[in-house]
Amino acid sequence: ENFPVKVAMLSRLTHENDRKEIMKGLKEGYTDIVIGTHALLRNEISFKNPGLLIIDEEHRFGVEDKELIRKRFPLIDTLRLTATPIPRTLHMSLGKVYDLSILDTPPPGREAVETYVAVFDEELVRNAINFELQRGGKVFFVNNRIRGLREIARLIEEMFPDLKVAYAHGRMPRTELEDIYINFYLGNFDVLVSTPIIEAGVDFPEANTIIVNNAHTFGLSDLHQLRGRVGRGVKKGYAYFLTPREISQEARKRLSILEKFSELGSGFK
Repeated sequence: ENFPVKVAMLSRLTHENDRKEIMKGLKEGYTDIVIGTHALLRNEISFKNPGLLIIDEEHRFGVEDKELIRKRFPLIDTLRLTATPIPRTLHMSLGKVYDLSILDTPPPGREAVETYVAVFDEELVRNAINFELQRGGKVFFVNNRIRGLREIARLIEEMFPDLKVAYAHGRMPRTELEDIYINFYLGNFDVLVSTPIIEAGVDFPEANTIIVNNAHTFGLSDLHQLRGRVGRGVKKGYAYFLTPREISQEARKRLSILEKFSELGSGFK
């Protein structure tokens, strides 16, 4: 805001009137920077002489998505950002098609997230939540199915009758979802039980413990991204990846890799 540039934000949450004004600004060139979701990839959006395309959380976009703007503007400079390079990007970087830079220096005061892999146990869940609450923090509890969210929320409420627990998933109306996020941010909820929708683009500095249920069903980069939701401020983060007793050898390998590479900036490794 202290620079002489006009910045706009475009997503499905943008109001229709604002959307029209933003699209006009991009077409006529008086909007200098637009930050947005997949909404920016629509054909009806015209850009006047764009010079730089930055794709954040690159692994979240399909190959075709990433090339849509580049096809329309073949000479546009492109910067791709990711905490966990997908195999295609990694291959093209190592093959010198892309230039690769690695940021290894964490922000000042940032600590590595302490990571535990364990069999699901109510006592462990109780202790993890208790520890976070005692230091004035909040907790994420992630389940990869919508079915089961209410049951988990009820289980936590039974463990801690005084706690305020909310649950969230991607099929909720956007206004309801936004409302839950804002209330969690403001401290009106202590625990947020959700699907992996919190994986990207969510930043709650007060939430520094994450518990992931059925962690064996998630991919490696998914788990790394989920772990990155905590420990984003100056407090140390804790991640608990919980599984049933019996899991496949491949899933066991994935989880042991996450335990081994838990230092900051380890997504590349």
